[in-house]
Amino acid sequence: MSPVMTSDSLRSFVESRLPRVHEALAAHVSTAASGLPQAGPDYARLWETIGDQFVGGKNMRPALTLASYAGLGGEDTDAVVPVAAAMEMLHTAMLVHDDILDHDEVRRGRPNVAGSRRAELAGRSLPPQQVDDHVLTAALLGGDLALSSAYDLISRTTLPAHHRIACLDLITCAVRATIAGELLDMYGDLTPVKQADALRVAELKTATYSFVVPLLAGAQLAGADPTMVGHLERIGTSLGLSFQLADDDLGVFGDPDVTGKSNLSDLRAGKRTELMRLGFAAADPAQLAVLERHLGDPELTEEDAARVREILVDTGARSRAASLGRRHARQAARIARERVPAPLSGFLLDLVESLDGRAS
Repeated sequence: MSPVMTSDSLRSFVESRLPRVHEALAAHVSTAASGLPQAGPDYARLWETIGDQFVGGKNMRPALTLASYAGLGGEDTDAVVPVAAAMEMLHTAMLVHDDILDHDEVRRGRPNVAGSRRAELAGRSLPPQQVDDHVLTAALLGGDLALSSAYDLISRTTLPAHHRIACLDLITCAVRATIAGELLDMYGDLTPVKQADALRVAELKTATYSFVVPLLAGAQLAGADPTMVGHLERIGTSLGLSFQLADDDLGVFGDPDVTGKSNLSDLRAGKRTELMRLGFAAADPAQLAVLERHLGDPELTEEDAARVREILVDTGARSRAASLGRRHARQAARIARERVPAPLSGFLLDLVESLDGRAS
C-alpha cells in the first residue's frame, strides 16, 4: 500500500515531476525536428524556436495536472507526465497565436517565435513587408505545430484508450473555448467599452485551458467521480477569472522589467478588459474624453498612458477590479476547502494565495 500523501509530499511530487515534464517536451521537439529531414533546416529551426518558448514559464498548467492526479489518488506517475507536458505545449501554442493577434514579439522578456524570426532576418536588407511576411509565417505555423503536438503527446502515451480519448476531448474543449474567447476579445473593438463582457472573455479564453482543463485531465486519470469533477471545474473557473483580472492590471500597471511584457500594448490595442470597462463606467465627462482619446491609440505614449492609469485609479476602477479578483479567489478557496479532499485542497489553497500576491 502506498503511503498517505500529505500537502508537503504532494508539493514535492509536483516539483520532482516538472523536470520530467520538460524532458518529455524536449524529447518531443527533438524527435519532431528530425522527423522530416527532407524538409530542410528552416523546419528544424522552427521546432527549435518552439522549444525555446518553454524557458521561463511558471509551469502552472502541468503543475495543476500533476497535483490533481496525485492529490486524488493517482499512482502511475509515468502515465501522467506526457499529459502534463501536453498542457504546457497547449499553453505554448496559445501564447504564440495570441502574440500574433496582439502584434507582440516579446514574451517573458525574450523574443517569441515571431521575434526570433525577425532577429534571424536582421541585416538581410529585405523589404519590410517581406520581413513581416516571414515573421507572420513563422509564428502562425509554429503555433500550429505546438497545437498539434498537444494532441500528439497524449495520443502516444500508454494510457488506456478511454483515458486518452477523454484527455484528447479536454484538449479540444480548451481549443474551442479559447478560440471563442479570442473572437470576443479581438472583435471587442466593435463594442462600446461599457458594454464589453470581459469576464465572459476571461472565462473562455483563460480559465478553461489554463485552469479547468489541466485540473480535469489529472482528475480524469485518477478516476475522480463526476461530483469532484464539477467542484474542480468551478474552482478552475474562479481561479481563471481571478488570474485574468490580475493579468489585466499588470498589462496596464505592471513593470515590464518584472513582467517581461509591455504595459502599453493592451492600451494601444484597445483591449476591452473589466478594468477598462469599470473605468469608462465611472469616469466623468472630462475623464471619459481622455480614455476615449487614448484607448486604442497605436501611437500611445508613456505620458498618455500615465494619464489613463491616473484615471483608472481616481475613478476607483482599479480597486474595484482588484476586489472582484479577490472575490473569485475566495470562491475558489471556499470550494477547495469544503469540497476537495486533502492533500489537493491544500495545494489549491496555496495556489490561490500565490496568485493573489503575484506581480508578474
